[in-house]
Amino acid sequence: MSQNDIEFIGMIQGQKVSEIHPAQGPALDRDYVRAFAQAHEAAGFDRILVPHHSSSPDATLTVAYAASVTERIHFMLAHRPGFVAPTLAARQFASLDQFSGGRLAVHYISGGSDEEQRRDGDWLDHDQRYARTDEYLEVLHKVWTSDKPFDHEGPHYRYQRAFSEVKPVQTRHGKPHVPVYFGGASEAAIPVAGKYADVYALWGESLDQARELTTRVRAEAARHGRSVRFSVSFRPIVAATEEAAWARAESILAETRRLRVVQGYNRGGPQQSEGARRLLAAADKGPRVDKRLWTAIAQEIGGRSNSTALVGTPEQVADALLDYYDLGVTTFLIRGFDPLEDALEYGRELIPRTHALVAERIAARRKVA
Repeated sequence: MSQNDIEFIGMIQGQKVSEIHPAQGPALDRDYVRAFAQAHEAAGFDRILVPHHSSSPDATLTVAYAASVTERIHFMLAHRPGFVAPTLAARQFASLDQFSGGRLAVHYISGGSDEEQRRDGDWLDHDQRYARTDEYLEVLHKVWTSDKPFDHEGPHYRYQRAFSEVKPVQTRHGKPHVPVYFGGASEAAIPVAGKYADVYALWGESLDQARELTTRVRAEAARHGRSVRFSVSFRPIVAATEEAAWARAESILAETRRLRVVQGYNRGGPQQSEGARRLLAAADKGPRVDKRLWTAIAQEIGGRSNSTALVGTPEQVADALLDYYDLGVTTFLIRGFDPLEDALEYGRELIPRTHALVAERIAARRKVA
């Protein structure tokens, strides 16, 4: 995509689950995954995120299955460096890129919670995990681009004559490459993002927060002679009228609170996560920030994951997205509280309206130029 284009990313999971839908039945529902992936393709999404969690179905295999039942839509595989050797991961990703016809990207998540990392046997601390990710991505790129075996010795990995016969379909600067999405807002994360990220992903922060963070990442990337695109994540709540949208938002908050009481959850999030801290900082300004940003769910669940919403009619939410576009954001990861149904709803109006507004903005800029 060009620097001015935008893309929309959705998210699929192995079963129907969200803050207002408790998980029921098997953790992996093949029919639901198929319908969920195909719904995103029909709705006009460009890419689908398959998330990673220490107790969830394997994301790599989920992407492989979802790619087999779709034709055009691309995928973003969430991957935590450290549990699979980077040499093996490089071959897996290259193979998956080949089988999917060049539809793969990988979102590298170093991990913001010691507790969750330890479920998979990882005992490095927060900053050590980002240092490992730095070396991990270095090895990945060597495997993809080397035309002969190579040796590598670093603080976390040591290889002799590492090599892969399979290379990705996609390229960057003429060399095999799978696009790198990267998250993390801490001081340990930003330097790694500057070195490797094709797209830097942040949660749905306020405009001021997004401006500050993207400025830092741009400056870090520039130190390496690189440019980076940006992605912001939201949970849009849309309805035919603004009043109806806010009524739905309040009902979602009420149901979230009810279920958390039933399930015995307490407020709080992964305290090491800078992203969670930043979402809660936005929530401290009040439940409604900027034009449309609604922080009540983020406040309720302790800033876990992308939990801020944009609330309004499709026109109003598209207009709010354009404010982030004006900051240089060209990717929007959107998912709903009614996951499959909202994906289809976004495709009816929100996605095409946002594309139209961006096209108008580009045309206006060209006219001025």
